[in-house]
Amino acid sequence: MIQENVAQLLKEPVGSTRDYELDEPVDVTGNGIGGQVKGKVRLTRTNRGILVRGMVSTGVEVTCSRCLSRSRCPLTFTIEEEYFPVIEVNSGTPLSPPDEPGSFTIDEHHILDLTEAIRQYALLTMPMKPLCREDCTGLLPKLEGRG
Repeated sequence: MIQENVAQLLKEPVGSTRDYELDEPVDVTGNGIGGQVKGKVRLTRTNRGILVRGMVSTGVEVTCSRCLSRSRCPLTFTIEEEYFPVIEVNSGTPLSPPDEPGSFTIDEHHILDLTEAIRQYALLTMPMKPLCREDCTGLLPKLEGRG
């Protein structure tokens, strides 16, 4: 879980920033194998919440689309998402949910959780037909060699 308490940043003026280094395991594919997520993100106070921007890298276990062997696929992507608080930081009053469907929120304890956003961005970055290596010849040559 990649989480950060942003209560102090929510109390600051619009445009205030915080930089964070990421180095946490995240199970991107849901197979129980967490890949280490590394990178740098900048949290910026907006008039509605916190904007997260940064460059992130990780790796996932994939099955080669040609030979069906398992291999590690490195992923690097840019994340840019705005998170919206569910509670006003100074008064504790509940806030209306954002109008945008699928938007990310900052919980009632002012914790911003990047885990789901990183998981979604990583899944979008994964190749449609992963290869164990560029010159993979696939199953056919392996089967012909048995013959």
